[in-house]
Amino acid sequence: MSGPEGGVPLLYHHGTPGAVPALGDMERLVHERGLRLVTTSRPGYGASSRQRGRLVADVVADSVHVLNWLGAPRCLSAGWSGGGPHALACAARIDAVAGVLVIAGVAPYDSPGLTFLEGMGESNIEEFSAALEGEGPLREYLTPQLEYFRHISADEIVSSLASLLPDVDRAVLRGDLGTDLAVQFHHAFQAGVEGMMDDDLAFTQPWGFDLSEVTVPALIWQGELDLMVPFAHGRWLVEQLPHAVAHLQSGEGHLSVAVGSLEQMLDELVATL
Repeated sequence: MSGPEGGVPLLYHHGTPGAVPALGDMERLVHERGLRLVTTSRPGYGASSRQRGRLVADVVADSVHVLNWLGAPRCLSAGWSGGGPHALACAARIDAVAGVLVIAGVAPYDSPGLTFLEGMGESNIEEFSAALEGEGPLREYLTPQLEYFRHISADEIVSSLASLLPDVDRAVLRGDLGTDLAVQFHHAFQAGVEGMMDDDLAFTQPWGFDLSEVTVPALIWQGELDLMVPFAHGRWLVEQLPHAVAHLQSGEGHLSVAVGSLEQMLDELVATL
């Protein structure tokens, strides 16, 4: 946690994989708006013990504990990529949440009218295909990557995620974002692959809540060129959320969609308070 004492907390839910270290630009911009940035590692990531069989909705109980510890009667929720569903779960089930920001967030696997894997890059298709076969095949797929991601550099992220990165995402990874993500990956895999594995398994089964429960403003940002979470996921979320505010961006990818628009995203989110 960081930021001005007494500021409204922004509960930020990291991507898949990810962990508690904050993204530098996000931390600075959150503080400039008088908010406290609160980050956690989901079970199985970093130093957090595994919660076998966890659902997306299980993040709510952990988040409530954090808010109670802070003594915060009001908060905001945000998530990028795999953090998107977790941010929505908090918006659905925690009365203190005034608004939610979803950046390139994944939609539910069994969404009617959405082909979940269509438009994803090759390595994501392989990963989720393994997840659909169960924990054993997914662990077998992820384990060989463990040591590599524990020590990965910013430049190596670009090469290792080649099938998932349009040119606009490659460009932003060569800046501070690449360094920040490398640090997140180092922390994420401290204890093994369990965090990423359980995220993937949770995304391929019911989330444990319904999107109709999200009755606060939901700011949905999605890039047209995204190869990690395809554009159709963002469109589907916009159609399903009762109070969605759509930002479906042409020419943007999974990462670039936020790099140039984070100030606008945060200003809109603060306006929901």
